[in-house]
Amino acid sequence: MNRILDVLTKNKDKYTEIRRKIHQNPELGFEEQDTSNLVAKLLAEWGYEVHRGLAKTGVVGTLKVGSSDKVIGLRADMDVLPILEKNDKPWISKIPYKFHGCGHDGHTTMLLCAAEYLAKTKNFDGTLHLIFQPAEETLYGGKHMMDDGLFDLFPCDVIYAIHNMPSLKKGEFYITKGAMMASSDTVHIEVTGLGGHGAMPERTIDAAVVACHIVVALQTIVSRNVAPQEAAVITVGSIQSGDVPNVINEKALLKLSVRSLHPDTRSLLLKRITEIAEGQAKSFDASVKIDHINGSPVLVNGDQAVDFGVKIATELFGAEKVHTDLSPVMGSEDFAFMLEAHPNGAYFFVGNGDQPGNCMVHNPGYIFDDDIIIPAAAFWCAITQEYLKK
Repeated sequence: MNRILDVLTKNKDKYTEIRRKIHQNPELGFEEQDTSNLVAKLLAEWGYEVHRGLAKTGVVGTLKVGSSDKVIGLRADMDVLPILEKNDKPWISKIPYKFHGCGHDGHTTMLLCAAEYLAKTKNFDGTLHLIFQPAEETLYGGKHMMDDGLFDLFPCDVIYAIHNMPSLKKGEFYITKGAMMASSDTVHIEVTGLGGHGAMPERTIDAAVVACHIVVALQTIVSRNVAPQEAAVITVGSIQSGDVPNVINEKALLKLSVRSLHPDTRSLLLKRITEIAEGQAKSFDASVKIDHINGSPVLVNGDQAVDFGVKIATELFGAEKVHTDLSPVMGSEDFAFMLEAHPNGAYFFVGNGDQPGNCMVHNPGYIFDDDIIIPAAAFWCAITQEYLKK
């Protein structure tokens, strides 16, 4: 275990440079051509069999050593957010409104760092699949990879992923069994009324007013329909209706983000949103069209995969740096699709630092700490070697 850390530490500057190069050249979901090219090139140089094209820009690198039929899969994400980066680092994004504001540049680099070590040492017996996924921020890039045959082409016995997390101690590992991250559903509600002159409201059905009543009524779902011990969130993040003050609008559009930590709660939320929107609209003689834009399931960690990962992290870093009591978070992650299809797997957080002023992911001022590349890469190497132990 210590040898892994010693060897990887010698490559810290090299992989810091790679991470910053990826950061400066950000690409949105399903557009990660340059990132995919870099990943594929390096994997091929190290001797991996490289498969490209799953979910357009996905890359899978496979390395088989020895004769064992055991298989492990490790996943990293590659895409960025449509956010304008705000910091003074010399490696700031070169493209306005494209920003690695969630650290996927770091996740890709962690896995590349481990990939080189594992290819050069070959200290395992079995098959390793490295999964570089596009479009995590859309919450369906992982599903697209599976729809394109990910686990048919690259079956795995166990799968793992890691995400950095500000507010947690730098380089330490965090996880919980069962539900760890929330489901996420995007729902659009289009209200149709009857437009008209702002001075003659009696001749109209004001879609904006209907929309406002729907927003208020939606607040009762979590407070009155969901059991207090269940976690749920309904956020109306956008309300759109009209542009001028003297027109009563025929149309209004609400955009919702819906999250929960249990599949039954998720179903309840979506059912009640429909019932309330339709009922409120009917009371005003208006109508609604409800579109479920996309959704990802609850991310559920498998007990055995958690226990095995915790054992490895503890042997590497000591029990004081491995935390198994993490409270589930209401953020979402489309690795959940992979775990739903393949329950023997787990998703770890690695702390990105808990210093005051550290920005959370998805904040324009977020900064990935390059010091966590080596610990995360070491975890990837150790878990691969131990699972595929000779």
